[in-house]
Amino acid sequence: MLRLFPAARPSAVTLVLVLLLTAFAPVLRAQEAPPKREMRGVWIATVENIDWPSSRTLTPEQQRREYRRMLDVQQRNGINAVFVQIRPASDAFYQSELEPWSKWLTGQQGKAPGYDPLPFLIEEAHLRGMEFHAWFNPYRASMDSVTRRLAPTHPFRQHPEWFLRYAGLLLYNPGLPAVRQHITDVILDVVRRYDVDGIHFDDYFYPYPEPGQKIHDEAAFQQYNPEGLALADWRRQNVNQLIESLHDTIQGTKRWVKFGVSPFGVWMNKSAHPEGSDTRAGQPSYANLYADSRLWLQRGWIDYIVPQLYWSSTFKLVPYPVLLEWWTRNHFDRHLYIGQGFYRMLENTRSDTSWRNPREMPKQIRLNRSYPTQVSGSVFFSSKSLMRNPLHMQDSLRQNLFRYPALVPTMPWLDAVPPRPVQRLVLTRARPAITLTWQPGPPAADGDVARYYVVYRFTQDQTPTPDDPRNILALVPARTGVTPTLVDTAAVPGTEYAYYLTAVDRLHNESRPLRVLTQGKAAEIVVAQAPAEPRLPVPAAPAPAPATRPAPAVRPAVRPAPTGTVTKVKIKSKKKRGFFGRLFGGR
Repeated sequence: MLRLFPAARPSAVTLVLVLLLTAFAPVLRAQEAPPKREMRGVWIATVENIDWPSSRTLTPEQQRREYRRMLDVQQRNGINAVFVQIRPASDAFYQSELEPWSKWLTGQQGKAPGYDPLPFLIEEAHLRGMEFHAWFNPYRASMDSVTRRLAPTHPFRQHPEWFLRYAGLLLYNPGLPAVRQHITDVILDVVRRYDVDGIHFDDYFYPYPEPGQKIHDEAAFQQYNPEGLALADWRRQNVNQLIESLHDTIQGTKRWVKFGVSPFGVWMNKSAHPEGSDTRAGQPSYANLYADSRLWLQRGWIDYIVPQLYWSSTFKLVPYPVLLEWWTRNHFDRHLYIGQGFYRMLENTRSDTSWRNPREMPKQIRLNRSYPTQVSGSVFFSSKSLMRNPLHMQDSLRQNLFRYPALVPTMPWLDAVPPRPVQRLVLTRARPAITLTWQPGPPAADGDVARYYVVYRFTQDQTPTPDDPRNILALVPARTGVTPTLVDTAAVPGTEYAYYLTAVDRLHNESRPLRVLTQGKAAEIVVAQAPAEPRLPVPAAPAPAPATRPAPAVRPAVRPAPTGTVTKVKIKSKKKRGFFGRLFGGR
């Protein structure tokens, strides 16, 4: 009930409250800003032609056209990373001497497509500022157990003793050292030869239990169990050995390649394990799939984890908020991304009707963001589901949740050295646009160079800060032999601007900025030259850093600036770092 009171003079308490609210207003406004750093990934499944290619009969050009269109749509959705399934079932979406071409690529296992798709898939992602994570299913060998359909180059032909038949599938036996070595060889072959940003596993380790089915690994259990472990512990150890070995060999091969896993969303129920979540899931990964993902995080064997939380906020057995909170306490300072099921909004299910509510997924994303230091983003399953715009969720991402670009979080345990700042930043103003050009800086102390650049734009009434992505004008990829250029067609004539430009390496460490100011004139040239500075110690913690995507709100076209009479001014950057420089850090 609304109670009305007569007007009165403000009390001392009221004045204090007003002063407090005024003092904290900037903080409250800052909290309303979208996150600058957030993983926004999407899975692109190739098994059974779920996402790409849409058919086994497409020509190479049709495959390329379809993939480009998919990435264009996902870029508009705000996606900054793709997780592409390149080995769905002991087959390959790339040229391999270890396993045959996939039937989902060419229609027949072992049949070559006439080109190597993987360099194309990676390059197109990088051109759009997206990370490319190569998604492997480690143990699945075939979606059926009819071995006569397997290609002559399938590993089963040479080593039938490596495999198990279970519930109509052909699976690798995780208990065999030779199997672990083969899987490692397959993955390292990709790491060495292709420019991937990450190696990714899904939730399939030992198979999901099926009624009346048994895993017949008795011989391996007897032969390769020198410690005399119980069967369940032995199976978990087999998977642990693969994960640990892969972590070490990937890092020893290319230090910048990330390694992550997307397990079933429930590690263990609290009723069965004191460290488990307060849930009642039927297939916890620790007990049923022998995947101890919590241990992998504790030991630092993986760089990120993407638990598949495909339940709604009101689902009684596994409520989303309960499970999310558990993972925020159990990711052990490795990146936690949440696997979220867009496909659920396309289902006609009676068991979890909250997915019919268009507010459910936005609520989950906002709940993730309520843990800003614990949850580092989301990965959505799957690309096709998102592109179908269920319940207008794609529109919600573009217009609200993902309206502004998000920069991929850094991983200081892999690399904390920022790149060198750019050099010779030149601003040219000639109606109707402002053009920025610059030169890359020299390699950093660790040899890294810029992978892309971030352009911030501020007006006179704004305080420059690197924390708010609404100030990012564009993310510009670094391309060999091409002078980096940005044309700002949204600049208002006669308005003065400050542009800050940073360089970012492939692990998203961000350099100290270089600044250039316009004079508000109709035509001008301004040159900002980076000063010579003494070498500074590398900071212990990395600065914020981006992944590449033009801001949806402002899309400056890249085109030649018109010629005309200009005023030329040369401005040298001051050595004093100031507020903006202190926040960015770097050298």
